[in-house]
Amino acid sequence: MWRELAPVGRHPDSGGYRRYAWSAADLDCRAWFRTQAEARGLTYEADRNGNQWAWLGDPLAGDAVVTGSHLDSVPDGGAFDGPLGVVSSFAALDELRSRGVAFTRPLAVTNFGDEEGARFGLACVGSRLAAGQLTVADAHRLRDADGISLPAAMESAGYDPEVIGPDPERLARIGAFVELHVEQGRALDLTGDPVGIASAIWPHGRWRFDFRGEANHAGTTRLADRRDPMLTYAETVLAARREAGLTGALATFGKIAVEPNGVNAIPSLVRGWLDSRAADQATLDAVVTGIERAAREYADRAGIGLDVVRESFTPVVEFEHALRDELAKILEGAGDTGRPVPVLGTGAGHDAGILSASVPTAMLFVRNPTGISHSPAEHAAEDDCTAGVRALADVLEGLACS
Repeated sequence: MWRELAPVGRHPDSGGYRRYAWSAADLDCRAWFRTQAEARGLTYEADRNGNQWAWLGDPLAGDAVVTGSHLDSVPDGGAFDGPLGVVSSFAALDELRSRGVAFTRPLAVTNFGDEEGARFGLACVGSRLAAGQLTVADAHRLRDADGISLPAAMESAGYDPEVIGPDPERLARIGAFVELHVEQGRALDLTGDPVGIASAIWPHGRWRFDFRGEANHAGTTRLADRRDPMLTYAETVLAARREAGLTGALATFGKIAVEPNGVNAIPSLVRGWLDSRAADQATLDAVVTGIERAAREYADRAGIGLDVVRESFTPVVEFEHALRDELAKILEGAGDTGRPVPVLGTGAGHDAGILSASVPTAMLFVRNPTGISHSPAEHAAEDDCTAGVRALADVLEGLACS
C-alpha cells in the first residue's frame, strides 16, 4: 500500500507532497482508497461532504467503530501526516482478519476530505461540515488562491456541492472514532516509546494581519519618506516569537502575500497569517493579544494601517477520558514491556478533534524520531509504523470484536 501511494502528488523538485483538496492528486488518492476498500470486500461510499468510507458490516446498524485519517497534504508536506493513519487502518483490518477474530460491531475505515486546509485556507473542511461546525453558506464562500470556489472545485471533481452540510444521522451511528497519526513532535522519541495515546489537542487558530502602506519606487524614495508595511510586518514576526517564548505558547507567521510584489517596489500591502497554539485558552488569548498589541504599536508609529481578522479557531479538545483509558488498558494488556503507554498532548489539529463534540474520539501517535512534520523530512521508522498497526489492531479488537 505504501509503495502504491508514495508517488501520488509528490513534487519532483521538492520531494514533498502537493495533494490539495479536489486536485488531480487528491482524486488519485481517493481512487486509491476506493481500490483498497473494494479489494478487501468492504462496502465503499462517499458521503454528502466528500468524505470516503469503507465498511465491514452494516453501515446502518449503529454503534460502529471507525478509524482512519486523511490523504491530503500541506504544500510540500511529508509522506506520513494523514496517509499513515489511512494505510495503518487498512493494515490493522488485515491483521484482525489474520487473527480470525469475530466482529461484534460494524467497522469502518475513513478518509476525511480537505483536512489540511492547504487550498481553501480552512482546516478539516470535511469533518467540520459533517459535524455542523462549518455552515453551508460559509463553505460556499471558500475560495482558493486562483479564485476557484469550493463548490466549483467539488463539482469539477464529480461531486455535488449542493448536498453538502451537517450529517448528524451518520455521526449518530458511530460509537467510537480512533485516529492513528504520526507524532508531530519528539515526545515519544524522548521517552523511547514507539506508540502513545493522545490526551488533548491544544486550542489553536489562524489570524490574518493586513498591513497597509504606500507603494513607491524602491530606487528613488528616501528611507525617511517611506510607509513600508514590510518593516512593520517584520517587527510583528519578531514580536510573535517573543510573546510565544514568554508564555510557553507557539506562534508562527508561515504564509505571506505582498502587493504589488515587485523587486523594485515598496509594498502597498503585506498580508501575513499567524498560526498560534497553546496548552490552554488563557495562554492562547494572552499570546495573540500581545502580538496584536505590538503590531498596532509598530503600525501607528510608522503610519501603517492594520486590520486583524480571526479566520479560524478551535477550542481545546479533551479526548473522552473513558475511551482514552480503555485504549490504555487494552494496549498495556497487549504489551510486554511492563510500562504504561505514554499519554501526551499535541498542538496539532485533527479530524478526531473536530468530531469529539459529536462522537467519542481517541488518537494514537506513532514515534517521529526527528519531530519534523509538514516537511519532506517527516519520517517514521518501519518498525514503529508496524508497532502502530499492531497497536491499532489491538485497540480495534478490544472495541469491535468478541
